[in-house]
Amino acid sequence: MTMLVPITHNKLYFAPLESVTDAAFRTVIQRLYPEWDVLATDFLRVPSQGRYPEKFLIKHFGFDLYQSNEHREKTIFQILTSENAYHAQIAQDLDRLGFKWLDLNLGCPSNTVIKRKGGSFLLSQPEILRPILDSIRQNFTGRFTVKMRIGFEDDQLFKSNLQMIENCGIEAITLHARTRVQLYKGIADWNYIKMARQTVAIPIIGNGDVWNIVDAQKLLESTNCHGMMLGRGAMKAPWFAKLYKSNSVLSNSELKHYIQTFLDELEREFILHQLPKASVLKRFKQLTRYMFDDLPHAEQIKRQLLISSELEQYKNIVKSL
Repeated sequence: MTMLVPITHNKLYFAPLESVTDAAFRTVIQRLYPEWDVLATDFLRVPSQGRYPEKFLIKHFGFDLYQSNEHREKTIFQILTSENAYHAQIAQDLDRLGFKWLDLNLGCPSNTVIKRKGGSFLLSQPEILRPILDSIRQNFTGRFTVKMRIGFEDDQLFKSNLQMIENCGIEAITLHARTRVQLYKGIADWNYIKMARQTVAIPIIGNGDVWNIVDAQKLLESTNCHGMMLGRGAMKAPWFAKLYKSNSVLSNSELKHYIQTFLDELEREFILHQLPKASVLKRFKQLTRYMFDDLPHAEQIKRQLLISSELEQYKNIVKSL
């Protein structure tokens, strides 16, 4: 019998990434790099009318993965909601289906989400956010966490939002140390992660600009956070957890081998999920945006890959590295 992963120091979390961390992708991560302590689904938008069928919720998680109690124990089901959406109902449904860990997205900066008054927008509206948190907490008996930024336009509500989240019974906070208006520009200010640790008693998971083992060690040492969540850093090196836990650094030839192995496994899984080759090519281009950055002539390699028009052409470029 497995147990829900405890939120303790040194845990590594693969961030929820829209159109990236779907069932096929997480299947490959779990197969190749089980060193990740926790994985996360890409966010599911809560409907503003009606309910999703149970089959749809399970499909979002992954039918095969849902059958594995171990995978359910180490996977966050993330949702994105807004004021008038049916968050109580989806919390009830996910609870009834036996999902163990529910996370609310309070960090998404996309214009589409903001226009619908969801994601990081809710950080600017605590009078709207609090009833949402209460509603989800009252209807979900498993672990309930949030992933947030330090604020929407500024940090004026940062500490009060942290305290409100804690008071609503949320069990941990993942903090991306930027505001929404910063998007992914500049450098994440980890001082806010340290400040969060000092402001609330619940665990704080640090997020933002962890690209390598040195960054990870600095984040832990400087903030005393309860673990690290990687987004873009995990896309650059899906094998990061493996390297971190063995304190290893890859040579260029080893990096090429890791990339090749990962793409081979992804292709097999995507084909099993009935993705056409054109869609596999599109996913490859999306997923390898940062993956070649540490290789010589990285920009030239990435340009060649981006202009490739056929999957076989893309694969041949990677094989020729």
